[in-house]
This record gives sequence, C-alpha cells and structure tokens, in this order.
Amino acid sequence: MPTFHNDSNLPNPTFPGSHVALDENYVHLSGLTAADIQGGDAMLGDVAEETRWVMRRLMHILEQVDCRMEDAVRIDVHLTDLDRVDEMNAAYAEFFTAPDYPARTCTETPRLLDGANVEITLVARRPAESGSATDSTADSLSSDSVKRGG
Repeated sequence: MPTFHNDSNLPNPTFPGSHVALDENYVHLSGLTAADIQGGDAMLGDVAEETRWVMRRLMHILEQVDCRMEDAVRIDVHLTDLDRVDEMNAAYAEFFTAPDYPARTCTETPRLLDGANVEITLVARRPAESGSATDSTADSLSSDSVKRGG
C-alpha cells in the first residue's frame, strides 16, 4: 500500500498532492522547480542553475528514503523554452555517469509556476532492502507526513 509524504524542507503543496509517494518498489517524486526551494528564486532565469538546484534537492529527497540518483528509472523535464535544452542537458548530465541515464521525456511547457523555467519529476527504483520498510525510511521526510491507503 503506498504512503504519501511531504518534505519538511519544502513548502506544503498548494495543490491536492504530496511531494513523495512510496510503494514497495518505487519512489515517485512530484514535479519540483527552483521556485519551490528556499533560496531558489535567485536562480530563476538561469536554466542550468535551476536544473542543478532542483537536481540537488531531488538527490536529497531520494537520500532520505535510502535511494540515490543512480536508482532513478524515469525523469520528466518541463522547460519553458526548448531552445534552452542544451543548457539544461549539460547541467542534468552532471548528476549521472554516462551512459547510465534514466529514461527521460523533455517537453516545452509555456508557463511554469512562480516564474520557473525548469520543472523535474522523478521515479526511482527502491533498493530491495528498502522496499519492505516503506514507513520507516520515510520517517525523516517530515513529522507531518500523510499516510493514506485505499
């Protein structure tokens, strides 16, 4: 049964959703922009720095649930201008060891929230030993984590 959590270092979502959804096999991270991260407003306008800022926060969230960026299996990137994809790609590639990149989709989205130019969503495979500890590995995310089942 999946559990849903919010990262205490990020503002609570303004939409009906969670930052992190965990199931026995995967970690699903909601889309994140530099504008969502404290101090990230200073990066807005620099696609490479926005990408690095978001990727660092995604790494941090993954570490909280015993995963690494190497565990990522799918990433979706939304850019406000695909003409700047090379800037994003250069920064993005810094977080992986070639040729081991996760599956990825990159699309142009004309407008992202709060003036951001880059939004990144990630799905990672949980290590086998973490899959059975869905609740305990997420405890570090937030004391006000939301647990839901259906």
